Amino acid sequence: MSLRVVVADDNLIIRAGLTQLLAVGADVVGEAEHAEALFRLVAAERPDVAVVDIRMPPSHTDEGIRAAVRIRREYPGTAVLVLSQYVEVAYAMELLDDGRTHVGYLLKDRVLDRSALRDAVRRVHDGEVVVDGSVVEAMLRRPAVPVALRVLSEREREVLALMAEGLTDRGIAQRLTLSPKTVGTHIQRIFDRLAIEDSPQDNRRVRAVLSYLRAR
Repeated sequence: MSLRVVVADDNLIIRAGLTQLLAVGADVVGEAEHAEALFRLVAAERPDVAVVDIRMPPSHTDEGIRAAVRIRREYPGTAVLVLSQYVEVAYAMELLDDGRTHVGYLLKDRVLDRSALRDAVRRVHDGEVVVDGSVVEAMLRRPAVPVALRVLSEREREVLALMAEGLTDRGIAQRLTLSPKTVGTHIQRIFDRLAIEDSPQDNRRVRAVLSYLRAR
């Protein structure tokens, strides 16, 4: 019996390509261009597997990972395969946190081979954890991250480190080649993940930097 699959990517051409690659051996029952559309699609179709791009609107950072985690939590009958353009160890580790099964993290280059994509989709559906070999190699080479900062993604730690250097949002944006709006999104997520609440008594930015410095 063919697996029922949904595909989520904000790029129409990539969505069409993935759908075509999956056409043999799977039944693509829907496509989505952002995370909220993906949630609605999963709720309506209850697919066997969701194939999800890691970077989707609005911030094009970790929406795919957060979508995958939410889908596995709210719709345990749907496995998730996350696709990334680059090796991003922190995001892969976030996906694998708490011993989750029925999940996968692959580089897009790897799934251009139809058989590799179909195999990965089948394996996550069957309950396996599929991780791209390049990501595993990077995990083994990666220095340990201080416990206090493990709740942050790799990009968020980069932003926090630059905050510690005293850079403004615009300065961080220029250093990392990001938009100021994206930097602002990262900073807000840093506050949320480090549980730094807004307070009239002190500055959240300073408290975030102190958290970083104490953890080094």
